Amino acid sequence: MKKTEKVNYINNLKKDLEANNALMVYHYIGLNVKQLDELRNKMREAGALVKVTKNRITKLALKDTSHSQANDLFKGPTAVALSKDPISIAKILVNFQKSNEKLKIVGGIMDDKLLGPQEVAEIATLPTLDEARAKIVGLLQAPQQKLLSILLAPGSKIANLAHAKSLKN
Repeated sequence: MKKTEKVNYINNLKKDLEANNALMVYHYIGLNVKQLDELRNKMREAGALVKVTKNRITKLALKDTSHSQANDLFKGPTAVALSKDPISIAKILVNFQKSNEKLKIVGGIMDDKLLGPQEVAEIATLPTLDEARAKIVGLLQAPQQKLLSILLAPGSKIANLAHAKSLKN
């Protein structure tokens, strides 16, 4: 890479880092190309950006960003997943790690907080944003449905009683 290309690459990586509030770092050594492609596809479906770069270049891009504390995570063959939704990428990595023992989660950053591998695994147990929204909508709709059934119950009982009386006559 020429020096100008490196500078442009570092600047683009820095923009990607700043645009996403979640960063997960993992080691991929031992995974074959098919497995790496499968992981990348799952990440893309979740709206995540996956980068495999040299650690030195990534460390240069991390300087003066909100993710600068992740500097120590970059040792060995690392890849980075960036997203606005940390729970989704944590779930993907943890689930992928269960079926592929060679993937090793190193850590990450979520909302400017440094995470270890255990914390990433804990985050993966949380509901995603869409799941949380669905639960909230369900909770908000349930009382309305109960109230409506209570209000309609006396009317339906009277109607059923009237119908039963009309059948007897």
